[in-house]
Amino acid sequence: MLKKEFYDGQCFDAYQYFGAHKTKGGYVFRTYAPKAKKIAIIGDFTSWQEAYMEREKEYGVFSLTLKEAEVFQLYKYRIYSTDTEWVEHCDPYGFQMELRPACCSIITDLDTYKFSDNKWMQSRNDCMKQPMNIYEMHLGSWRRNPNDENEWYRYDEIADLLIPYLLENHYTHVEFMPLAEYPFDGSWGYQNTGFFAPTSRYGTPQQLMQLVDQLHQASIGAILDMVPVHFAIDSYGLKQYDGTELYEYPHRDIGRSEWGSFNFNLSKGEVRSFLQSSANYWLEEYHFDGLRIDAVSRLIYWQGDEKRGQNGPGLIFIRDMNTGLKKLHPSAMLIAEDSSVCKGVTAPCEQGGLGYDYKWDLGWMHDTLTFFKTPPEYRSRDYHKLTFSMQYFQYEKFLLMFSHDENVHGKATILQKMYGDYDIKFPQARALYLYMMAHPGKKLNFMGNEIGQLREWSETEEQDWKLLKYPIHDSFHRYMIDLNRLYQESGELHDDYAPDNFRWLDCHQEERCIYSFERGSGDQFFAVVLNLSNQHHTGYSLVLDQLYEGQLLLHSDWEKYGGQTNETQSVWSLAAEKMASRLTLEIPPYSGMLFRFHKAAQPEQTKNQPQQKKKPATGSRKRKAAKK
Repeated sequence: MLKKEFYDGQCFDAYQYFGAHKTKGGYVFRTYAPKAKKIAIIGDFTSWQEAYMEREKEYGVFSLTLKEAEVFQLYKYRIYSTDTEWVEHCDPYGFQMELRPACCSIITDLDTYKFSDNKWMQSRNDCMKQPMNIYEMHLGSWRRNPNDENEWYRYDEIADLLIPYLLENHYTHVEFMPLAEYPFDGSWGYQNTGFFAPTSRYGTPQQLMQLVDQLHQASIGAILDMVPVHFAIDSYGLKQYDGTELYEYPHRDIGRSEWGSFNFNLSKGEVRSFLQSSANYWLEEYHFDGLRIDAVSRLIYWQGDEKRGQNGPGLIFIRDMNTGLKKLHPSAMLIAEDSSVCKGVTAPCEQGGLGYDYKWDLGWMHDTLTFFKTPPEYRSRDYHKLTFSMQYFQYEKFLLMFSHDENVHGKATILQKMYGDYDIKFPQARALYLYMMAHPGKKLNFMGNEIGQLREWSETEEQDWKLLKYPIHDSFHRYMIDLNRLYQESGELHDDYAPDNFRWLDCHQEERCIYSFERGSGDQFFAVVLNLSNQHHTGYSLVLDQLYEGQLLLHSDWEKYGGQTNETQSVWSLAAEKMASRLTLEIPPYSGMLFRFHKAAQPEQTKNQPQQKKKPATGSRKRKAAKK
């Protein structure tokens, strides 16, 4: 029986009622189309002849049980708006669809796959105090399959290639660009027709379940990109599903998105229940560990434009969906791709926030890439583009990202964005990624960035793996592996949102374009020093307020990474200065250094002397930069 919550927009399991479900008498088909004149089901089990569905007592529901129906058979709904006018639609709640351009739904039994990831599911968490380094990928163009007509690997096939690569490169999670069924390859999955059907490009629902299961058994999390804002305009999808604007707005000024698709009419409870059920479906049935929600600014403001005012139904939907999903899946992550300046995106709903766990820091991404595209002679002018992020960082739980959006549409890839000619792009990119990995916030990097891809991404071609035959790209990849490993192993870099986990050591070297900061608290911390100018600096020093011992963990200019500095070269010193330490550095152009410091043992003569009582500290410890 259909719950009242469906009409009120409070339902999260509508997919268990609607769609095609096995019963003792065959398969029961149910669809929601309140304005339809009549509905016939056609499919393999009716020899594609019409079998008329019955209008149920629940408002808007049509159903029919067919004993002839079997798993793997194709079907559609023929929905009549008048006695003679009809349009054929796939099942909005169908669990599988044909490969485009075919568009039938396929009867599927989701219970045939049994997961073996109990250990992972019981121990997973939101990673607030753990490493989270996400590898974003488009499944069809990461690698191409020479043995397949369309050159795609199946979900289960790609696991054998993907999992070892993620482990070797020290990624903790993989984020798949949208996998809900979509008609046009070039939309990359951002204009859906099947919100409960994994795209058949890469196999069956059970094969996707197997991929997620295998990722979990390798201790790798799986995040899915979800698109609840709009849907594809194809006639067989949700468009005028019952002959009227059932899922979309009837008015074009808010009914059409900037991408030409239809915006969901979130003022309707049944539409909100549809989307909430889709979100829950991917978490519940496929064991995804999180959802990255696309285009959240369009849910906050009408058409994403703050000048048009808040999108009231969108805000109700966000808060209700996030609250409900957190009750059902407390350890799953909800990530907002939000370009707006709305505050409280990651604050709890009960405190007036929107209830996401993380928000993409698009401002950080834009400022950072703008700086690195700038010629060195102008970088002193733009110096504080790299310090600005820490002025607002405490307001949200930010995730730093260089996503697919920054590698397409004439924007150039991340490496290509670096200022200058080919050879000087690499040292800048190494310094860029050290800055990113040491900066507070969880991390996301799009496939190909880790090998220094120069060609913009296309969904029709695999990544340029042949680049690894060139020493400079192979060295860059080795650097990224080592940097990711250090991040994954270093607890000082994981507690991103603790107020005492970040301090600037020196952020006033505008003319020399030197930055230094520390991560961690207590008697052990990391220190990062960056020289983002084209000048070689010697004698740069920092005074640390206690006696420390230190270790240089990584230098982006080491020869093994394609730089000019030999690992045995003495490029830094740490000297005692009364009861403090002075760190003195030689810093090549476009380079960065990552140190670990810990409190040194107190000298014996100091231990035996009477200690004067000190006033309690009233603030964070301070480091002084000596400008030379």
